[in-house]
Amino acid sequence: MKYLKKFSRINIAALFLLTAIAVATAQAPADPKEQTWRFDQTAAIGGHPTQTLGHPHVIDSPYGKAVEFNGIEDGLFIPVHPLAGASTFTWEVIFRPDADGAEAQRFFHLQEQDPATGQDTKNRMLFEIRIVDGQWCLDSFASSGTENRTLLNCKALHPLGQWYRVTAVYDGKELRNYVGDELEGSGPLALKPQFPGHSSAGIRINKVYPFKGAVLMARMIPRALPQDQFLKMPPIITPVK
Repeated sequence: MKYLKKFSRINIAALFLLTAIAVATAQAPADPKEQTWRFDQTAAIGGHPTQTLGHPHVIDSPYGKAVEFNGIEDGLFIPVHPLAGASTFTWEVIFRPDADGAEAQRFFHLQEQDPATGQDTKNRMLFEIRIVDGQWCLDSFASSGTENRTLLNCKALHPLGQWYRVTAVYDGKELRNYVGDELEGSGPLALKPQFPGHSSAGIRINKVYPFKGAVLMARMIPRALPQDQFLKMPPIITPVK
């Protein structure tokens, strides 16, 4: 009888272990792919259906359609984490930060979820801005477990109301961020690949720190690119007369 009870306990423990492994394996992508998301509608981004907060809307820009956010309550929620499973990455966004927004704004958020519970973890990647003396500076953040890195350089200020490409690059040892081709900050980081999750644009995933401005496109690549391979600004569209 004791042998049977011990055998049953071993079987139950093994079943729980196999279940946990199966869940983790099913949730963790083995081969993340390069993705480019155009913000030319609000119903879907990158082929993924969105959930909408407030009234983000499509506008015309010199580079094509973009989505504008009002800096109060607007946001788009996308049910994927495009850099899940990536051990290195390049993340680029073309956006326009506008005047009269809050001092601290989050315009793009990639968020890991616990594969067992579906709840948000503390592991995330963020693009943010800070408003200083009527201009803006870039704030980038990435975390994994006890490791995290904030890159914020408010000595490098930029005019509002213009279009910019911002880039975050992680090469497995260091996180760097750029505005255009100018390096804004860098620092060491031991970032583990994140599990799948979801994303938000125009606001943080928990619906705080809204962004006032517009987003044109984003590109997420599971490798660290050199600067000469960064995303180029699209050609300006000349209106047909």
